[in-house]
Amino acid sequence: MSQIEAMPPAAAEVPSRKTIRSWLLACSHRDTRRALALVALDLTLFVAAIGAVVMASRWPVKLGFGIVAGFVIGRLFILGHDACHQSLTPNRRLNRVLGRLVFLPSLTPFSLWEAGHNVVHHGYTNLKGIDFVWAPLTSAEYRALSPAAQWRERVYRSGWAPWLYYLVEIWWRRMFFPSAREMPTRRAVFFRDGLLVSAAATLWIAGLIVAARATHQPAWLVLVCGFLVPFLVWNGLIGFVVYVHHTHPRIIWHGDKTAWLRAQPFVTTTVHITFRRRWGVDAGALLHHIMEHTAHHVDMGIPLYHLRRAQEILEHRMPGRIVVQAFSWRWYFDTARRCKLYDCEARQWTDFAGRPTAPAASAAG
Repeated sequence: MSQIEAMPPAAAEVPSRKTIRSWLLACSHRDTRRALALVALDLTLFVAAIGAVVMASRWPVKLGFGIVAGFVIGRLFILGHDACHQSLTPNRRLNRVLGRLVFLPSLTPFSLWEAGHNVVHHGYTNLKGIDFVWAPLTSAEYRALSPAAQWRERVYRSGWAPWLYYLVEIWWRRMFFPSAREMPTRRAVFFRDGLLVSAAATLWIAGLIVAARATHQPAWLVLVCGFLVPFLVWNGLIGFVVYVHHTHPRIIWHGDKTAWLRAQPFVTTTVHITFRRRWGVDAGALLHHIMEHTAHHVDMGIPLYHLRRAQEILEHRMPGRIVVQAFSWRWYFDTARRCKLYDCEARQWTDFAGRPTAPAASAAG
């Protein structure tokens, strides 16, 4: 079956979430000094990367530093993600302040992310109709779309467009002053946080224009490499990360809430992506261990700097229950080819014609 192994036989019933969390108590300690050091490091890296964009004399070098800045925005966002979960430091007020600060380069409104991610995504992970992040359509849902909407879905799931998916479907529709249709609950803090990121974007753009004029450079070039490229790279990074966390031939999406509850979805709906070390570099650490994703869904209170240990404990205690995938681009594009639509009744992924492309999930989930 090419890159995809058959489903392993069903193991013993997954323990309760309370039991599993008890295994991870030693990983729950939050360290304010460590968190502040990480925030200071990544903010410094971001400012340095943007400064290098301005100071570089050749456009390929500017572009390279713009890409680096986009990657650092991802690191800052992961810190904000922890702060939004109240797991970065033990101080709730400090978490809210730090979260808003490190979310600014990604132009993410803190309160709207908290509502969409903490409440919806973590509260109903992989439950179709509620969890909206990379939720696959059924064959019937896909056929009911207009030709234009079908084409858009094909682009999103091509493997080449995680940046476009996140930019349009998450940031533009649900984060940046969302409509009442996308966010029926209207809260003043949503609007204030939208204004905050708008002000940050305005200052960022204005600062680049001033710097370009002061250094006698074309403003458009500095803006492209110092604002547009970092923002698009960041969108691509987060779109890719969320995609591989919840899209895999062994990952289950549920159409029925009762079945979803029985399946202990905090274990069966996420993937642990592993990377090879190259040149002594740990790619997981570069991304603040966000890929140790099962542990995060089991207990959102575990800080990112303890996730690796927590993931090791889970995989030792529940061998065969957690989906662990060694990353390669071959695997990624094979998954993108296979995982187009989802048949909730058969519990398996299909292509756009509705043909099964992966083994059906076991009844145990």
